[in-house]
Amino acid sequence: MTERLTLPEKAVGGLLRALGALPWSWLSALGAGLGVMTYLVAVRARRVARINIALCFPELSSRARERLVRRHFVAMGRNALTTARLWWASEEEFYRRVRIVERASYDEATARGRNIIFLAPHFLGLEIGGLRVSIERPCISMYRAPASVLAQLLLRRRSRFGGLLWRHDAPLRPLIRAIQDHKPFYYLPDLDPGGAQAVVTPFFGVPTPTLTALARIARLSDAVVLPCYTRKLPGAGGFEVTIGAALAPFPTDDILADATRMNAAIEQAVRKMPEQYLWTYKRFKRVRRDGKSPYE
Repeated sequence: MTERLTLPEKAVGGLLRALGALPWSWLSALGAGLGVMTYLVAVRARRVARINIALCFPELSSRARERLVRRHFVAMGRNALTTARLWWASEEEFYRRVRIVERASYDEATARGRNIIFLAPHFLGLEIGGLRVSIERPCISMYRAPASVLAQLLLRRRSRFGGLLWRHDAPLRPLIRAIQDHKPFYYLPDLDPGGAQAVVTPFFGVPTPTLTALARIARLSDAVVLPCYTRKLPGAGGFEVTIGAALAPFPTDDILADATRMNAAIEQAVRKMPEQYLWTYKRFKRVRRDGKSPYE
């Protein structure tokens, strides 16, 4: 991708850098306010979050679910402003604010010379986690064609520490070769399968069309799959990245079992920090009940 910025990108980048110059305590307070405002005015996003949380946590009371929705929007606001700061932070500040707190499985796989795929679900700190692991070794990250000036600008920032970009609909063979060349792949598993190969497997007990690409890529590249989750710490705290134990057995000869294993790993992480999962994404739009999507 070219490094030359357009005038709108320069303007948006300047605004984000200005926000990033504020103290972390200010960013936290302003971010919380931004989240509350978004909760109040973003009617469609709020409705999607309510539907998703009701599907995933039917055991909660309606009041408890609404509290989770509000906490999610506050977390989104705080994450947005602190992420803006970190997009342009020095490498020293980035290291200080974003720590890998659990990494034994990663170090072991690296020592054994294994090819690595990071299983990185859609938590709010997803982008920051990808940047953090790319500091140590250039990682491959997925992307979709940017649909806005902001998305285009942030896509450029993904490669600031040597990260490599792979478009989600690009041919698979170059990706496999890159993983086999010991470049970790930062894979986003919980995407809408669209027309891609998918199986129906439970996600929070909801039979959900689920991509099967992870098992295929892991098999072709002979890679170990390590769950990688990024948590925004409370208040003015930074971020923590957790790299969990490898999925095992994975992959197997059963694509349904592999997809079920992947969803179970994501669900386990979501239950630990539910307010930080991306609930405004229509994860269940291909689920049909009485012939309709839950969002209709």
